Amino acid sequence: MDLTIFAILTQDGIASGAVYVLLALALVLVFSITRVIFIPLGEFLAFGALTMAALQAGKSPHSAALLLILGAAAFLQELFATLRTPAGQVNRVRAVGMALTKFMIFPAAVYLVARSAEGASWPMLAQLALTFAIVAPMGPIIYRLAFQPLAESPVLVLLIVSVAVHLVLLGIGLVLFGAEGSRTAPFSDAVFNVGTLSISGQSIVVIATALLLIGALYLYFDRTLSGKALRATAVNRRGARLVGIGTTQAGRLAFLLASSIGTLCGVLIAPLTTIYYDSGFLMGLKGFVGAIIGGLASYPLAAAGALLVGLLEAYSSFYASALKEVIVFTLIIPVLLWRSIVHPQVEEGDE
Repeated sequence: MDLTIFAILTQDGIASGAVYVLLALALVLVFSITRVIFIPLGEFLAFGALTMAALQAGKSPHSAALLLILGAAAFLQELFATLRTPAGQVNRVRAVGMALTKFMIFPAAVYLVARSAEGASWPMLAQLALTFAIVAPMGPIIYRLAFQPLAESPVLVLLIVSVAVHLVLLGIGLVLFGAEGSRTAPFSDAVFNVGTLSISGQSIVVIATALLLIGALYLYFDRTLSGKALRATAVNRRGARLVGIGTTQAGRLAFLLASSIGTLCGVLIAPLTTIYYDSGFLMGLKGFVGAIIGGLASYPLAAAGALLVGLLEAYSSFYASALKEVIVFTLIIPVLLWRSIVHPQVEEGDE
């Protein structure tokens, strides 16, 4: 390997690693607040990329219909829960009205806008905004449907439900988008030459967006009231509930942030590689390796681990392309061994 090849591989590794960093941060965020290992995060990446591709092809994305169906199911679940609650404990009219707005009116409006995209050629910013409006709200809706009723269950139960949700979304993705892969137009066609190295503008967009989002998340958790509420829920769920923080709302917000990050990763990576309905799962697993390096608790360690995964994947593709996935996922073994030695096992009920 000469210096030029090393520089090219490093560029690719950093660009891929930036996406894995965002996925790892989303996984740590969801787990620390809800104790859910968010395996379906990769499906949001794939849905975001393929929804954007459909819009750029002048088609109405079928994911908008999925949002409408999920919203209707969540509304019915919320309606039944409200009716079962004693009248003195909740304002039923207000609760039903809010549920109707969030789970029915908003998805219906998004669906109508998406239908109008059939045959249209929209600016990229409008396509991006509609993609987020379709895919990102699925996060809190899925939390309401699958995880909120089991919020106090053991981590193993939540993991099983997470695997089930992943499998369901994977099958739905095949039905909605088909087996064919898609790419999207890059946000930047610029190419910058540094000596013998050519740096694509899209790679710079990916890295810069990742850095900006990391900074925005830091400011959000450090400076805003809702961000501090999420941090408090992550530190002590029961204590947060005792001081008046709604852990249910915190869970929905965590899933909304995670699904938004997953959607962003999808639209960022789609111009660089062909995305299929099942591509997100493998990328999500690589983000999960980074999150494991951070112990599913430390954001800086998770980010560093995910960047390491991106670089290791790039270098492995040069030396042993057929084994690059094996090499990347083997990284998790020494990390788990080290953590099992350093940190004693604690039963969930004794925490």
